[in-house]
Amino acid sequence: MNGKNIKKISLILGLSFFLSAFTLFAEGADSTRTKSESKKEQPEKFNPGDMIFEHVLDAHEWHIMSIGHTQIAIPLPVILYDEGKLVMFSSGRFQNEQESYNGYKLATEGALKGKIVKVKEDGTVDEQAKLPLDFSITKTVFAIFFSAFLLCFIFISVANIYKKNRKKAPKGFQSLLEIVILFVRDDIVKPSIGEHKYEKYMSYILTVFFFIFINNLLGIIPIFPGGANVTGNIAVTLTLAVCTFVITTFSANKNYWIHIINAPGVPWWLKFPIPLMPIVEIIGVLTKPFVLMVRLFANISAGHIIILGFISLIFVFGDKFNIGAGLGASVVSVAFSIFMSLLELLVAFIQAYVFALLSALYFGMATEEHH
Repeated sequence: MNGKNIKKISLILGLSFFLSAFTLFAEGADSTRTKSESKKEQPEKFNPGDMIFEHVLDAHEWHIMSIGHTQIAIPLPVILYDEGKLVMFSSGRFQNEQESYNGYKLATEGALKGKIVKVKEDGTVDEQAKLPLDFSITKTVFAIFFSAFLLCFIFISVANIYKKNRKKAPKGFQSLLEIVILFVRDDIVKPSIGEHKYEKYMSYILTVFFFIFINNLLGIIPIFPGGANVTGNIAVTLTLAVCTFVITTFSANKNYWIHIINAPGVPWWLKFPIPLMPIVEIIGVLTKPFVLMVRLFANISAGHIIILGFISLIFVFGDKFNIGAGLGASVVSVAFSIFMSLLELLVAFIQAYVFALLSALYFGMATEEHH
């Protein structure tokens, strides 16, 4: 990297730092107005926990930015199935948290916070009514659709290039993808499953690897269509873990189940009359997908929470002391946030690699032949 490139990168990072600090400072200053500035309207005290969970959890709208007390967001479709009928409308109907629409309301507190509930004629929540089945296109669902479309577009385009240039060396983005695919094949799938059986599982492991990797990268981008916490949603990681568990279970051979039910070399008194070792082995079978689910969910969510925690320091110092303290804290907060964002780039790849590696190891254990 030459001197000009270093200067350009330094300039971009510097501008990003000061723009971020200025934006956060302006929002913090607006939220820390004194009583003398607004006697009638009490400023709402900043709650870091609410802000962090608002960004990490799923939502029925895609928040873009806040200008003062004005929220700019993209409403998403609400699709409900209630009492045998399909109800569809825009989540923009819930912009006013106190209002309901068509007999439904978005709960803002209590155990049902964030869920769509039925309301009575007076606008209060009908606690006796059953919750409608919610098939809404939420922020996470929209992000999954977008990442799936992006993956299809990338790989279909690359496949078409391969068809047109069969005898030519890959170049550009095509060569980059080929390096990653060969890495997954030669360093993850082949050593874990074996030379003769790996091809059967290549499609799934490549899909899982790139799905997790792309969504991890999109989650770091703070602007639309990035910023969704897809792989930090436990429902998503649970689905991926269940897919691995189902493939492992249905691919398992006779030797795999023998080692679980009647493991050779284990003393008989650990298997009869109380089947202690078979119970332990069966628990181990169930804990494997659980580990996959929790590891990905916890690592991605933790990274987002740490970054939001640093950003929250700006508002906390502004509320606790004064605007100057908030501005001073922004220097440290934004610097650490940039560092954590760069670290998350590494974590994005590592978590995709670990999930693919463990899935391949489970497939290899299930299909291993008796020696």
